[in-house]
Amino acid sequence: MAEMKSMKNKTVSTWITFLGGPLGLHRFYLHGWSDTLGWALPIPTALGIYGIERVQQYGLDDQLSWVLIPLLGFTMAGCALTAIFYGLMPVEKWNARFNPEADAEAPAGLTNWLTMLAVIAALLVGAISMMGSLAYSFQHYFEYQVEEARKISQ
Repeated sequence: MAEMKSMKNKTVSTWITFLGGPLGLHRFYLHGWSDTLGWALPIPTALGIYGIERVQQYGLDDQLSWVLIPLLGFTMAGCALTAIFYGLMPVEKWNARFNPEADAEAPAGLTNWLTMLAVIAALLVGAISMMGSLAYSFQHYFEYQVEEARKISQ
């Protein structure tokens, strides 16, 4: 008798994607330890954290941090969007994609209030991280442009 794969629960996946997505944890849960994207996700996360450390060390005028910090924000926003996608996926699609050996209406793909709480949290945090990253990047870029224009005009 062939060993049956473990069922992938939609609620668990949504929460793992929201909380541990920037570290690739949801990819390992859904696709296994050999998932390349799961191993690649911590790279922009670590670079973004390094950007935050550079701001603390060198101040807000550090141009490298202007590039690095948004990597963390965009990674968090992307994982939040993925959590929303997983949480709102219909039961039949969830089970067809992640539990193909199970019945289309298997309980692992059901949406419940815990799933919706994860979707709401992901929407809130994802929007904040996306808008914060965009605002930080554009503000510093335009301040830099104004400063360079002042240098040229003098």
